[in-house]
Amino acid sequence: MPIAAHLSEHLARKQIKFDIASHRRTKTAITSAKASHISADCLAKGVVLRARDGYFVAVLPASLRINMSRLDKLVGETCALATESELDQLFEDCAHGAVPPVGECYGLDVVVEASICDAPDVYFEGGDHTTLVHVSPEQFAQLSENARFAHFAAARE
Repeated sequence: MPIAAHLSEHLARKQIKFDIASHRRTKTAITSAKASHISADCLAKGVVLRARDGYFVAVLPASLRINMSRLDKLVGETCALATESELDQLFEDCAHGAVPPVGECYGLDVVVEASICDAPDVYFEGGDHTTLVHVSPEQFAQLSENARFAHFAAARE
């Protein structure tokens, strides 16, 4: 599967220069990083959450996890993870569970863990479980220009 249509169109519209890194089929961001031989600090994963007014995407390095109390405080309400069926409806052009961390092209607000900006390169899910999109940190910042940047992540346990 090539990268998701919405994502591909968004990258073209924003004139983002990118390349593709293919890897064996994986189920998690951490295993995608390992399969691609890249640092989990450089792999931006998207986690979809439900809030009172709808859904949003939290973007953070695969090496970290969301600290829900920090995120709830940041957005001003208690949030919950979107269900698998909700993800399928929101990301119709993506494989089941393969969420690109570029919510804008799906009409979703985005909050980005600021530490991802420290990565020398940024990789992210292309919409399937075998393709990563590789961009520079500057290009990722351009993709995330409408996002809110904050610290809401914690070390993985």
